[in-house]
Amino acid sequence: MNYGSYGSSLRDLPRLRPHRRRRESSWDRSGGNDDRVTVHPGETVTLADIQGAGSINHIWMTVAPRDAATPATADRDFLRKLVLRVYWDDAEHPSVLVPLGDFFGVGHGRTANFVSAPLQMSPQDGKAFNCFFHMPFATRARFELTSECESEVLWFYYYIDYDQFDELGADLGRFHAQWRRECPTDGIEQGDLSNSDWLFSGSNLDGAGNYTILDAEGRGHYVGCVLNVTNLRQTADWNWYGEGDDMIFIDGEAFPPSLHGTGTEDYFNTAWCPSESYHAPYHGITLPGGENWSGQISLYRFHIEDPVPFRSSIRVTIEHGHANRRNDDLSSVAYWYQELPHKPFTLPPVAQRLPRL
Repeated sequence: MNYGSYGSSLRDLPRLRPHRRRRESSWDRSGGNDDRVTVHPGETVTLADIQGAGSINHIWMTVAPRDAATPATADRDFLRKLVLRVYWDDAEHPSVLVPLGDFFGVGHGRTANFVSAPLQMSPQDGKAFNCFFHMPFATRARFELTSECESEVLWFYYYIDYDQFDELGADLGRFHAQWRRECPTDGIEQGDLSNSDWLFSGSNLDGAGNYTILDAEGRGHYVGCVLNVTNLRQTADWNWYGEGDDMIFIDGEAFPPSLHGTGTEDYFNTAWCPSESYHAPYHGITLPGGENWSGQISLYRFHIEDPVPFRSSIRVTIEHGHANRRNDDLSSVAYWYQELPHKPFTLPPVAQRLPRL
């Protein structure tokens, strides 16, 4: 039995299936109630090492400090200090390399209750993480968690649910996720420009200075991103962080790209400078920022019904303000499927991942 041609919609549920359902979890092997992994600073824990063919279909995780927080607690940002790595089919490089919290849909080392189709953070206060992206593999799947905390000991609970097959079948890409950050983006100073001119004037006719969400090579399809913004401009003037057009360059195409958008909020399927939380199956705002769009913002857009295929390469970008004029803190997670091997990517050291307040 292989991956098969069936889906997982309500219409398809009556179809009988011969595959086997399996799970890796943190259950207490002694039969007690210590159903967790205790992760110490600097430790790497193997969460799953699955042999054979299969497909991950659901991941649930939650984490909490073992000890009560105090004003001296060094690791309040542990969701940025925990690193998730996933390797498919004995690949040399991980296909998933992300801070744990960001992977599940909210940046800045924070959590918030929200619901999308592939990712969800569930009560209490978004501390239960769920992922429903399907992740096929032909020979092996290995999940690792590394703590780059200084002192915090963490209690970590998890399920990794998967279907086990005799063989995988062809034409299935491997799931990938990558975290990036630019802090601050390379904008321009306002100088003598009026607030309106600084925010809305200027031109961008090459996309060269855009923030890069994904830069991948090979054959695959892009299925979405989470974008995090920390508004670094302190002003009483109108301080909208957006106006950045999305530009997706496919297979090395020149400017203008086939997919050229009209503004940050437009790419995330909202409109008119939103300042409130919203979550839908494929787009949403989990953190809307404070007054005048101050502070920390998180948005998501998933291309579940409209994936973006590429044959040789893809570069997913977005302006940081119109014509790349703003100097803010941007970070992101890109999600995509592609053939192996992929172009290797790295994760910045922990000091370069910590959120700014």
